[in-house]
Amino acid sequence: MFGLDDRIAGISNGTTLLVVVAVSVLLGLRHASDPDHLTAVTTMIASGREQATRRAARLGLTWGLGHATSLFVFGLPVVLYSAYLPARVQAAAETVVGLVIVTLAFALLVRWRRGDYRFPAHVHPRGRTGRQAYAIGLVHGMGGTAGVGLLLLATIQSRPLALAALALFAVCTAISMTLLSAGFGIALSASAVRRSFQHVAPALGIASLAFGVWYALGAQGVVPYML
Repeated sequence: MFGLDDRIAGISNGTTLLVVVAVSVLLGLRHASDPDHLTAVTTMIASGREQATRRAARLGLTWGLGHATSLFVFGLPVVLYSAYLPARVQAAAETVVGLVIVTLAFALLVRWRRGDYRFPAHVHPRGRTGRQAYAIGLVHGMGGTAGVGLLLLATIQSRPLALAALALFAVCTAISMTLLSAGFGIALSASAVRRSFQHVAPALGIASLAFGVWYALGAQGVVPYML
């Protein structure tokens, strides 16, 4: 995002273990701040339920683990054999990511329309399950695999070290997504936020819906990516 990953990766010379580890950790922690991740996490955990912090952290962890799984699996051939996903497959994966965001945003708007976010809520909206969060993470991790491989391969000559860096990158991504989700949970658990969420939800849903449509169209080359 905005060339930040390239600058972080440029710190490493690909040979010094501590530098490679530090770069991998930084890339993993920063990865959760990508706009598509922020949008997906926000719409996924947004609700008016109690114990939002614990629930958000749990969903963030399972979502991050799913993301880390596919990131590592699809990143392996890139790191070991410089075998990238075909451009069409990569575009399809990015399109699916956009469609997932659209689906999450639409579900948020449906819940808002039927009054699930009114305060005080007598009927709490049904929460997303861990399996659903993990599946969403798997889909998200497929997108951007080529970019991750380029960053790692550009700075690391040793295959074992590159493999370890990829694993560390994936783990740190899951950790950062857990922390990010917990932060959203803390914000949503505040009484003032829960009272006003009924009014905030439609704006959040519409913005996420628009972003998901743009992201999917960008993956197909219909509109340009601006990030």
